[in-house]
Amino acid sequence: MQAPKIILLQARNANDPVIPEERRIIARSAGVPEAHVVPFDLLHNAPTLAHARTFDALMVGGSGEYFVSHGNLPEFEKVLAFLKDLVDSGHPIFASCFGFQLIVRALGGEIKYRPDLMELGTYTLHQTDAGRQDELFSRLPADFDAHLGHKDLATRLPDGAVSLAYSELAPYQAIRLPGKPIWATQFHPEVTRDENLGRFKRYINIYSQTMSPEELENTIQRFTPAPESRRLIPNFMEIVFGKKTWL
Repeated sequence: MQAPKIILLQARNANDPVIPEERRIIARSAGVPEAHVVPFDLLHNAPTLAHARTFDALMVGGSGEYFVSHGNLPEFEKVLAFLKDLVDSGHPIFASCFGFQLIVRALGGEIKYRPDLMELGTYTLHQTDAGRQDELFSRLPADFDAHLGHKDLATRLPDGAVSLAYSELAPYQAIRLPGKPIWATQFHPEVTRDENLGRFKRYINIYSQTMSPEELENTIQRFTPAPESRRLIPNFMEIVFGKKTWL
């Protein structure tokens, strides 16, 4: 089988260095050549359902300065409508962080801006009973470390979405749409410790608006390796396409 082709939705300003980095990281995690990951800029429009379905899967990562709670993404409602239609079609999807929040909101769940519950760095997550029985998450330990960086969080899931994991601060860290090859995580299984820390430092001017210098330094110390969660995307590819890598 030829390596699957992935459309990658991105919500980042034009000068954001994470744009090419995210594409490279997604390709590495999915085990496909970088040319098989095709970015789509959400700042200009939402893709059509027909266009997205010309790819084998859709993935969504984080965002630089855009919040689902604020609805400050251009064409926000069109993006939500597109994602709902794609989920309804059963097309393979893996979404993390901003992507998780978009899918929760698109399907009728609730996302709130909660900087007081912000998670930055590496945290231990806990699987729910459903997570321990899920074909993807059951391959991980019941408790595992993951990389996070968010101020938005889900406070209510959409009807039909199954909660797979939680943390001390966030009740919903991962969901599955039963019967469909669709998973979404509040955390970033695609990045390494250094990559997640690098993003924090790039956006430190944003975080510094609500954090003291001491809090910023303490946060930097919270970034540690999280090897278990990094197995999720390769395992997603194996479940959906039969292989973990085409490299």
